[in-house]
Amino acid sequence: MSRPRYRYILAITLLIGSAPASAWLDAQTLVWPEQPLPGAPATTSAPVATNDDLAALGTRNRLELSVETAVGMALENNPSLAAQRLQPLIAGTFAAVERAVFDPSVFARIETSREVAERVSEDIQQNFAVRNDTERARAGIRQTLPTGTELELSLTQDLSESSRSPRQASTRVGLTLTQALLNGFGIASNLVALRQARADTLASAYELRAFVTALVADVEATYWDYLGARRRIDILENALDVAEQQSREARLRIEAGTVARVEQAAFAAEAARRRQDLIDGRAEADRLRIRLLQLISAPDGLRYERAVEPSTDVITDAAPLDTPADYVALAERRRPELNQARLDISRNELDVVATRNGLLPRLDLFVTLGQTGFARHYGGAYENLDGGDTYDLSGALEFEYPLGNRAGHALDRRAKASLRQARASLDNLQRVIEAEVRYALIEAERAAAQIEATAATVRLQHDTLAAEQARFDVGRSTGLLVAQAQRDLLAAELDRIDAFIAYRQALIDLHVADGSLLTRRLVDTPGELPPALPWRD
Repeated sequence: MSRPRYRYILAITLLIGSAPASAWLDAQTLVWPEQPLPGAPATTSAPVATNDDLAALGTRNRLELSVETAVGMALENNPSLAAQRLQPLIAGTFAAVERAVFDPSVFARIETSREVAERVSEDIQQNFAVRNDTERARAGIRQTLPTGTELELSLTQDLSESSRSPRQASTRVGLTLTQALLNGFGIASNLVALRQARADTLASAYELRAFVTALVADVEATYWDYLGARRRIDILENALDVAEQQSREARLRIEAGTVARVEQAAFAAEAARRRQDLIDGRAEADRLRIRLLQLISAPDGLRYERAVEPSTDVITDAAPLDTPADYVALAERRRPELNQARLDISRNELDVVATRNGLLPRLDLFVTLGQTGFARHYGGAYENLDGGDTYDLSGALEFEYPLGNRAGHALDRRAKASLRQARASLDNLQRVIEAEVRYALIEAERAAAQIEATAATVRLQHDTLAAEQARFDVGRSTGLLVAQAQRDLLAAELDRIDAFIAYRQALIDLHVADGSLLTRRLVDTPGELPPALPWRD
């Protein structure tokens, strides 16, 4: 069989077999999955709305935001901060509970009883019934003092009536004093729990200040990142327009025969690369927009479906910086972590006071003094309180000491070791914070210097691109070199935007490191200064 006839028969066989094959062969697999078949309905999902898409929906979806407004909205609406604000209030309740230990309290008790019994008479040797009715009322006030003293002042009235004796009423006023003489004596040891609770309240204020500082720094850093991302999009869009224009001009020159056809590839590749960069830049800007909206937590139903237009200009001039010693001295007073560490030391000092007192034996003094009046009824008994010599007085001493006092000595050793540990931790934290301040200052100085350096680089890259383009126009350069010069200019312009943003963020980090960020932003938050502990003075 000849070769042409063989090909003809093969073609006919393929045409005949194509009908049943369509039943199991999916034609969609013959093209890219992203491309629908001709005439088939599109199945692709809707694209994610970008900032420009949301801004086009109207002013309700557009939020013009300055960095100051962003910080203010975050302080007002951020739900995490709303929860953290309650912590000092919660900590303050523990101090109130410890203070309530020394509050006076009143008490009262009323009781009545009846007893019916039989007794044997010694005279007639017969049983007889006896009934006793008793009423008793007692009221008073008691209080524990920080000196280790417990006082109780009470008024007691008794009324008894029996079938074998006349009715009798008594009224007694009594004072009871209990005083610790060794273990539990003194204001210092008895106020340990209260002072520790107050230190915890101060510590919660420093925790709140640290949280607010981190929130403000996060908002500002995100704002500047978003602003930088928007500026980078503008630069990338302009670079894409230039690359596409150069690609079109190169095509026209190729058609005119003034430029070799191989030069078209370099310009087309440069335009494709700019499109890739622009896609990544827009995605990064949208991510930062959502992050910024999350931090400020605007109180409306749109949430993340809002376009954000930053209105704060990028500062192009660097402000003069102070010496490292000034920032370190500021951090020594204003860093909440240091002030909280100082409170930890004070808490451990109070533990030492308590455990040192716990090494002493227990020796308590008890004194009771009372005056009693008697009569047939309550009124008469009350009137006779100061009319006679009926009184009672008693005193006692109680001693107790566990042999060896192993638990007391162990608690004392633990408290002293914890105090040394807290002091060592404070010393280490001071060194770490000083290093952080110096690192942040070096970064701020570097970022400030980069502003001028990147400006010079942009100017020189403009000149380089212009010179390369001029050589290309006269045939002394290639499209690849022009594209390389264009990429260098784009990188320089992006570096300049990054230098502005890096400088702003370096200042934020510096002010966080020295603890002055909230003061510089005029944000009033407790915990600005070191703790004032009157019991240590």
